[in-house]
Amino acid sequence: MTTVTQMKCACESCLCIVDTSKALEKEGHYYCCDACASGHPDGAVGCGHTGCNCHR
Repeated sequence: MTTVTQMKCACESCLCIVDTSKALEKEGHYYCCDACASGHPDGAVGCGHTGCNCHR
């Protein structure tokens, strides 16, 4: 059996890879930051990580 410890942020347009032990978990999905986990409220673009301009 293999245990997954890293995966892509659950925000569709986000490029970040998150460590599941440190990621924000919301409804069974893992996110790199609050902006991604909350669906980029107020049209916020980007998660603050270099080179990533994600949005919902």
